[in-house]
Amino acid sequence: MLWAAAISYGPLALVLAVPAGGLLVRLFIIQHDCGHGSFLPSCTANDQLGRALSLLTLTPYDNWKRAHALHHASTGDLSRWGTGDVLTLTVREYLARSRLSRLRYRLYRNSLVLIVLGSPLNFLVLQRFPSGMGLRRRKRSCERQPSSTGRSRLAALPIKNGKN
Repeated sequence: MLWAAAISYGPLALVLAVPAGGLLVRLFIIQHDCGHGSFLPSCTANDQLGRALSLLTLTPYDNWKRAHALHHASTGDLSRWGTGDVLTLTVREYLARSRLSRLRYRLYRNSLVLIVLGSPLNFLVLQRFPSGMGLRRRKRSCERQPSSTGRSRLAALPIKNGKN
């Protein structure tokens, strides 16, 4: 794709950009699953693959993983609004705002604004400057409980031993 752009084959570069973009989205989906500890059976392997993919997706893996876990921990709870969330006001909070503030909120929550401006801002700018979040490291979820693969192996032990 870069070769096509370098030798002035712009239309070819544009055509190749579509599958390249799809590939990057798929790599990010795998990185996301690694962040949840669900792509590979091993927690360590998930983290290693997630970090390797982060070099291609340009998303700092450990910072993203922590922020994403915080996002899942508080999703739907407006009293714990914060990391990774889109500002959501209650009807009472919305009506208490000035007319101009309500207009700004409606523009901010507009799907076109969130997708066309918000996504590039998040992925191209904000994730380039990760914050430490100042939170102590907690034990990884895959260290606290066996994975589904581990549970199925544990469940199969009595059956296997019973047949011997």
